[in-house]
Amino acid sequence: MKILVTGATGHLGSLVVEELLKLVPAEQVAVSVRDPKKAEHLAARGIDVRVANFNDYDSVVKAFTGIDRLLIISTDDLADRISQHTAAVNAAKAANVGFIAYTSAPNAANSQLLLAESHRKTEEAILDTGIPYAFLRNNWYLENELGTFQTVLNGGPWVIASGQGKIGWATRRDYAEAAARVLAGQGRDNSTYELGGKLLTQEELSAIFASVTGKAVQVQYVDRETYSNILKQAGLPDQVANFLATVQTQIGEGALEVASNDLEQLLGHPPTPLEDAIRSLLE
Repeated sequence: MKILVTGATGHLGSLVVEELLKLVPAEQVAVSVRDPKKAEHLAARGIDVRVANFNDYDSVVKAFTGIDRLLIISTDDLADRISQHTAAVNAAKAANVGFIAYTSAPNAANSQLLLAESHRKTEEAILDTGIPYAFLRNNWYLENELGTFQTVLNGGPWVIASGQGKIGWATRRDYAEAAARVLAGQGRDNSTYELGGKLLTQEELSAIFASVTGKAVQVQYVDRETYSNILKQAGLPDQVANFLATVQTQIGEGALEVASNDLEQLLGHPPTPLEDAIRSLLE
């Protein structure tokens, strides 16, 4: 069995590879990367490093050839994500890949979240191939809140633009371990996993943060426009700031409120407690 992880030098991909090596021998693991120099440490461990760029279809087909089980990690390029993902899925079919796992978004098939459209289209493209699949619908990374953590530690407020919307935070490593277990064959083919931790509001997370750090947290609720202006003042381009502000509004409307114990079931143990995860992130 040969397993390939795309984006293997990225934040999530590198952790998936680490977790995968706990489950299968290195000779069964391959990675696709755009810059092989960034993967020299993986090659040194006996991992098959292949070069592929989702904007170069032929390179992807070549990288996927001979692969039994594939993880497509969603790219960061929001503008071209749909075309890149479609190329990757088509390449998987052309290369006769036997199984596709894909890192998606919560309730992707029906969600109104701005981030969900590219994931929905990718899931549809995978279904159209007829290849056995697993959709790993990751809720929200706790690491996304690092900027807020730092702001509060520096004396600023915990700004909330998502109201009482609930979020299923989990650590990137927990999501990576779940993906590795699916790739190693510990999941079920043709399955959709809604992955996330206990549903909490931002204010509830701020209380956990306060208990961990011993620091008083000033919570500040703002509307979409105010939040967008805060991001712009922090140096983000207008388009990005407006996009992120809209996402927060949609979270407030329940876009991430997907209750599930799929993550714990895949891991075989509870997700990392948020108290422990916050301590680790602040070390």
